[in-house]
Amino acid sequence: MKNLMQQIIRFLIMIIGFTLGYQLVSFSFSTIAAFAGVEATPMTNIGASIFGGVVFALITYIISPWLSNLATTINSWVETALKSIPTQDIAVGVTGLVVGLLIGYLLSLALSRIPFVGNYLSVIVTLFTGYFGMSLMLNRKEEMTFLTNLFTRQRTDKSNFRNAKILDTSVIIDGRIVDIAGTGFIEGTIIVPGFVLEELQHIADSSDTLKRNRGRRGLDILNKIQKESQVPVQIVEQDFDDIPEVDSKLIKLAKNMKGKIITNDYNLNKVCELQGVPVLNINELANSVKPVVLPGEEMVAQIVKDGKEAGQGIAYLDDGTMIVVEGGRRFIGNTIDVVVTSVLQTAAGRMIFAKPKTSEKMSGVR
Repeated sequence: MKNLMQQIIRFLIMIIGFTLGYQLVSFSFSTIAAFAGVEATPMTNIGASIFGGVVFALITYIISPWLSNLATTINSWVETALKSIPTQDIAVGVTGLVVGLLIGYLLSLALSRIPFVGNYLSVIVTLFTGYFGMSLMLNRKEEMTFLTNLFTRQRTDKSNFRNAKILDTSVIIDGRIVDIAGTGFIEGTIIVPGFVLEELQHIADSSDTLKRNRGRRGLDILNKIQKESQVPVQIVEQDFDDIPEVDSKLIKLAKNMKGKIITNDYNLNKVCELQGVPVLNINELANSVKPVVLPGEEMVAQIVKDGKEAGQGIAYLDDGTMIVVEGGRRFIGNTIDVVVTSVLQTAAGRMIFAKPKTSEKMSGVR
């Protein structure tokens, strides 16, 4: 099939060569005859033209593989160059080019009436207005929201975003998404909605010190994700002006893109489940990769404070898991050996209940 297609292309190139040779020889023959003052017969003209067409056809047939390779190379170069240019820029630039060429054509109608130089001025003005229109639109593309927003809506409905992972504000501020993205476990495209980025900016500009620090941390995390993530990160400017809440906008965007929301917000997690939107909860992931602890196992715990119930002491593992030690209040500030009695798994995390080892083994107090 491939060889057949190559032969067809070579045949078409040969036809083009024959046509070009026929026209060129016919024009040259007539011009030379007129210049020399010789009247050539039609049969002689046709014969010479056919001979020229056959010669050009043979030449183009011989060099057709080289022409095909050249065309393929140019096509690959153009595709590579266009891939490095944002699609919105291409749409805005083409729009400006078309408008500029249209204006140049209208001006050329008047300029073409000027004797001698009219046609040349028409070509120059048309090319200039086309370039000026494209340059002006690209320089003012931020103001062309009626074009970029329309194009973004069309693109976000495409199937290449079905594996999109949409980040909410809480998971960006949390920061663990950077490490997860760096491991390569996330597939598809990481999407940062424009309204989430705007919310982070508002938090970063807050007069409250704590909120301001959280907002700035979120912006730093976004910058780090873009630099270190192994999956592509894209900011989507699509917004829903009729929906005031950010969480509702996230759900709407996830439905449009057929993507999944990454969050550590318990309430958003539940709302997504109710509305049938896939959600990836960072807290659930963290809990699932924690070491399994079984009742009866022994571990070392440093009691740091007292618990809610009388006599309880609280300790923590290195990953932040809380250990509630019955009767551990008297050991606050000490590191002791404890025995796990039960493990409670909740949506908010994991809690381990334990008790100190028997009194005859309490020499483990440190």
